[in-house]
Amino acid sequence: MRLRQLPARCMIHNMLRLLPIILALACLARGQSYAPVNERPPQLAREFRGAWIASVYNIDWPSSKGLSSGTQQAELRKILDKVAALKMNAVIFQVRPMCDALYQSSIEPWSPWLTGTMGKSPGYDPLAYCIKEAHARGIEVHAWFNPFRALCNNSDPVSRSHVSRRNPGITKRYGSMTWCDPASPDARSRALNVILDVVRRYDVDGVHLDDYFYPYPKAGLSFSDGKSPAQRRSYIDGFVSSLYSAVKKQKSWVRVGISPFGIWRPGVPSGIEAGLDSYEQLAGDSRKWLRNGWVDYLAPQLYWRISPRKQSFPALLSWWRDQGSRPVWPGIATERIGGSEDRRPASEITNQIDLTRKIGRNWNGHIHWSAKALVTNKGGISTKLAGTYTQPAAVPPMPWLSKNAPSSPGVGASVKGGNTVLRWVPDGNTAKIAIQARNGRTWRTLKIGSVGAGGATIPRADAIAVTAIDRFGNASPPKVLGVR
Repeated sequence: MRLRQLPARCMIHNMLRLLPIILALACLARGQSYAPVNERPPQLAREFRGAWIASVYNIDWPSSKGLSSGTQQAELRKILDKVAALKMNAVIFQVRPMCDALYQSSIEPWSPWLTGTMGKSPGYDPLAYCIKEAHARGIEVHAWFNPFRALCNNSDPVSRSHVSRRNPGITKRYGSMTWCDPASPDARSRALNVILDVVRRYDVDGVHLDDYFYPYPKAGLSFSDGKSPAQRRSYIDGFVSSLYSAVKKQKSWVRVGISPFGIWRPGVPSGIEAGLDSYEQLAGDSRKWLRNGWVDYLAPQLYWRISPRKQSFPALLSWWRDQGSRPVWPGIATERIGGSEDRRPASEITNQIDLTRKIGRNWNGHIHWSAKALVTNKGGISTKLAGTYTQPAAVPPMPWLSKNAPSSPGVGASVKGGNTVLRWVPDGNTAKIAIQARNGRTWRTLKIGSVGAGGATIPRADAIAVTAIDRFGNASPPKVLGVR
């Protein structure tokens, strides 16, 4: 069929009518490419935002013994999804509650909190799974160890490979519990070897100890080792110092953190009262560890409210942050929201977080006790935290270990539909990538995630900035691209 020829006048008219659309498409095409621009985004926010994930007594995970591996993994993903959604950046994952293991170990038996039977494999490696899933979400994993607690309940059955049967000479009973005796060089060496085994074989970001160096005192009971409090402190001081040195020798970027009882000694600072003297009774000279640089961070358990004078959260935080140059990231009792201890509202937690950003001269940070309160949105806390964690934050750096920033990544960007598609090529020292975007005059941090992704898709932006972050927390100069 022969097409009818249009008169020249009609063709010109149609072209004139389409000219605004053609010009708009041309402008859009020009706007769909990015090029380097001479612009600096705001510095990345820095804050350690952590949550403990306790396995002992199935407090946080898994929710009960004997769940299938698929159910356990789904529960763990749910916790990590919540942590990521809240724009938090770390979990403290309990891997050794009582001389057992939530990972494949040739030293310790499988934990009974997984399957209900000590020594029985859950069919997968929980620590390896946690690391893989957390890192994919840009979340650090700090492996949490109880160095000397051997059994929570002596009436529970134990496997042949448990220390209480394999090497009972280094253990002591204390009421209903069994403890590895810190006075024993073999007990200290065993605990150290367990931790270093994990550091060597797993891609953990940190090693974390709690305050159970000696058992909490109970009326009518004594830890029958014949040692004075000063002798006990010397054993623990030596263990902490050795641990720090050994971890740094193996992987210098792995953070070492300890979470002591929140009051160093009763009456310190002035007016503070406590029913426990951690210094005397738990052998915890945690102030010395902080002052001597035997930790990369200290997380004292400041589980009290802001207002009481006898255990004032701000007074204690201020004192702790004056005791050394390393970060103090307090433990905050999110679990106590609405509870019988003090019936605190969710606003108590967000107010405490605000104080951690104002008190002291060191890097910001805090840790929630514990993850379950966040997952269940206890008292509306997770909803409320949306106004506290407004943008992702990078974990603070460790300038006492390294100040060598990675190189800026190679970055390319294009527009696809209503999105900006990013690709990056990092140097070998890069562990995470931070993405900032500007629309109009406002910059926002959109994501801090795994470098392994190689790229990301974000809502269309007028300008983007991509920063490389290494394992020590050092950040490169940002690579900034703007609409051409």
